[in-house]
Amino acid sequence: MKPVSLALFWHQHQPYYPDDIANETLMPWVRLHSTKDYVGMALHIKEVPEFHCTINLVPSLLVQIERYVNGGSDRHLDVSRLNADSMSVEEVDYLLDNFFMANEHSMIRPFDRYYELQQKRGIGRDSAEDARPRFTNQELRDLQVWHNLTWFHELLFEDDTELREFRKKGKNWSEDEKEWLLDKQREVVGQVIPLHRELMEGGQVELTTTPFYHPILPLLWDKKSAREAMPGCTMPKYTESYQDDARKHLDRAVEYHEELFGAKPNGLWPSEGSVSQDVLGAIADTGIKWIATDEEILGHSMNHFVHRDDHGNVNRPEMLYRPWKVGSDHQPLDIIFRDHGLSDLIGFHYQRNEPKWAAEDLLAKVKGIGRAVAEHDPEQNAFVPIVLDGENCWEYYTDGGIGFLRNLYQQAAADPMIAPLTVSEHLKKYPTTNKIPRLFAGSWINHDFYIWIGHQEDRDGWDLVHITREFLVKAEEKGNASKEVLEQAWKELFIAEGSDWYWWYGDDHNSGQDDLFDELFRRHLRNVFTLLGEMPPSKLFEPVSHFERRHLHTQPQSLLGVNVDGRASFFEWKHAGHYESGSERGTMTMVTENVINDIYFGFDTERLLLRCDTSTLAKTELCEFDEIRIRFVEPYGVEIRVDCKTPETPQLYLDGKLQPHTSAVAALDRIFELSVPYKELGVDIDQRIHFAVELVREEESVERAPSEGTIDLTIPGADFESHMWQA
Repeated sequence: MKPVSLALFWHQHQPYYPDDIANETLMPWVRLHSTKDYVGMALHIKEVPEFHCTINLVPSLLVQIERYVNGGSDRHLDVSRLNADSMSVEEVDYLLDNFFMANEHSMIRPFDRYYELQQKRGIGRDSAEDARPRFTNQELRDLQVWHNLTWFHELLFEDDTELREFRKKGKNWSEDEKEWLLDKQREVVGQVIPLHRELMEGGQVELTTTPFYHPILPLLWDKKSAREAMPGCTMPKYTESYQDDARKHLDRAVEYHEELFGAKPNGLWPSEGSVSQDVLGAIADTGIKWIATDEEILGHSMNHFVHRDDHGNVNRPEMLYRPWKVGSDHQPLDIIFRDHGLSDLIGFHYQRNEPKWAAEDLLAKVKGIGRAVAEHDPEQNAFVPIVLDGENCWEYYTDGGIGFLRNLYQQAAADPMIAPLTVSEHLKKYPTTNKIPRLFAGSWINHDFYIWIGHQEDRDGWDLVHITREFLVKAEEKGNASKEVLEQAWKELFIAEGSDWYWWYGDDHNSGQDDLFDELFRRHLRNVFTLLGEMPPSKLFEPVSHFERRHLHTQPQSLLGVNVDGRASFFEWKHAGHYESGSERGTMTMVTENVINDIYFGFDTERLLLRCDTSTLAKTELCEFDEIRIRFVEPYGVEIRVDCKTPETPQLYLDGKLQPHTSAVAALDRIFELSVPYKELGVDIDQRIHFAVELVREEESVERAPSEGTIDLTIPGADFESHMWQA
C-alpha cells in the first residue's frame, strides 16, 4: 500500500455582522472566534512544521477581522469597556443577558468565578431584572472580563506569562486590568492574518477562498438549479438570474485574497460546498484551479455508481478517494469530494473521547481507506479529504481540542503510511486524469439547496433581494447617484445575497437570535434605498421570519405512569417531553444518520423516566453497541451505564466511581426504557437536570443525542400537574 494523502481542510467563516451604514456591529463572534479558533488553529499547525493542510478563509470574514484591527468595535465590546461602577440599568441587564454566551461545560464551568457568576444569574429561571440586585459592581466587572477571557485559546496561555497570571488571579480585577485584557484581545486579533500568511509563505498551509459574501453560487446563477435535487421545489416569485453578481463575488474574492496574502488562491470552497455545472466556467475564469464539495455530489453526478451501503462503507473507494476533472476541456477544474463520515467524527463525536485515542482512531480509518483503495487499484495513491468548520466544534471539546489536534498532527506527520498534504501539493504530485461529464447541482448538506430555498421564508427573502436589486439597477441607469454611493449600495446588496441569512430561516436551524439575523438581512436591503435617498418599501420593515421556532425539545406535560418493559405504549408516554434527532442543528450540521431517532422523557413522583426509539427494533439496532450511557451535565459527574447485552442491570457512576447499589431499572426490546430514582441522582424538587444519551462501542462514544446541547428539565413538585392544568 502506498502512503495515503491526508488533506485536512479547515473552513473559517462567520456571517457579515456589521452594518456599515450605521457603523455598528451587534454580534461579537468574529472577534471572539479570532482570539480562540482562528489564532489557535494556526498555532497548532505551526507547532508541527512537518504537517501540511489547507485553510479556507472567507473574504467577508477577513474584512471583519481587519475592521477590528483598525479600531472597530461591536455592542458586546462596547459594554465590556464600560466602567462597571457607573453602568446604567439597561447596560447591566444587557451584560447579564448576553455575557454567558459560551459552552457551559468547557468554557464556564472549569473557571470557578465564571461558574459562580452564572449560578448567581439564574439563567432560565430569573430575568435580568430579577438577577440585577444580586450583583455587586465588582462581580459585574469580573463578568465583563470572563466573557472575553474564556474565548482566548489555551495555546496563548502557554506562551504568554502575563496572560497566564491574569487568568490565575480569577477575580477582583480592576478597570485598568480589564482594559489591559481588551487591548491584549485586539493585539491577538491582529495576529490572525499575518500568522496565516506566514504559514502560507512557509509552504505549510495552502490558503483558499470563497465567493466574497458567501452566497450560494448556483442559486445566484439560476434558482431553478434547485430542482435538479428537488424536482418539486417551489420557486420564489422572481427567478431572474444574477450571473453578474455571481461573477463579482468570485472576482472580488480572488482580488482581495491576493491583496492580503500576496498571491492568488489556487483553490475555492464554494459557499456550503454548493456547485453546479453552470457555474464552473465563471469559477475557472478567475484563475481558480480546483474546488471542493461533498461526496454525495460525486455519487449523484455518476448516477449513484459511487455510494455508501447500509453500514456506511463506500462501494467504490478508488472512485471517491481521488480528485476528478470537471468543466470544459479549455477551462478544466480539478474537484475533490469530502469524506463526510470522517468530517462528522471530528465535528460531532471525538469531542467525547480520549484525545490520543481519537487521533489514533481517525488515522487508523484513513489508513483503512488506503488499504481499501489498494485492493481495487494497487497503483492508485489514495487521497482522503476531510473538510469541516475550523471554529464551531472546538468549544464542545473539554480542552478546546488541543489534545486531539496535537496528537493528530504529530502522529500524522510521523506515520510513514500517511502523507499530510495541502490539496495543491497532492494535485501537483499526482495529476488528475479522470473527468466527470456533468456535475450535479447541490451542496454539502443532503446534496441539495433545501436550506437556502426550500422554505417559504427563504423564498420571501429571495423576492426581497430581487425587489431591491431591481430598484438599484434602475437607480444606476438614471445616473443620479455618485460612483461611491452606488458602490456602497451594491455592497449592501451583495451582503444580503449571502447564504447565512437563509440558513436561519425555516425550521431546520436555530441560532437563539434568529430575529436579529432577520433584522440584519432586511437592514442591508433597506440601506440600499437609504443610500440612494429613497424610503425603503414597507415590506423591508416587516419580519421575514414567521415560522414558530422548533425548540430542541418539548417539556413533559404531566406525571407519567410508565412500566419499564421495553414495549412501546402510546399512553404511557403521551405527556412526556420529546426530542427528535436533528432538531438541535445550529451553526453545525451533521450529515451522517443517527441510530437514535427520538427521546422521550419525564418523571413520576420519585423517578426520572427515559425512552429511546430507533427506526426499527431497538434491541436489534442498539445491540450493535456495547453500552448506552446517560451522561449528566447537571447534576455534574453522574452517569448511568446500560450494557446492551444485559440491559436489566444498569450501573450508576458518580464522579467516575461505580456505586455498589442502584434501584435504576432498564429494559431493551421494541424501545429502550430507563427509570432512575431522584435520590440516586442527588436531586430534589425544583432542581435542574441536564443530560444527553450516548452510544458506546469499544469505549468510543460513536453517537450522542442531542449532538449539540442537552435535554433540560426541572424536577417537579407535588403541585406540578395542577400548575400545568391552570396553564
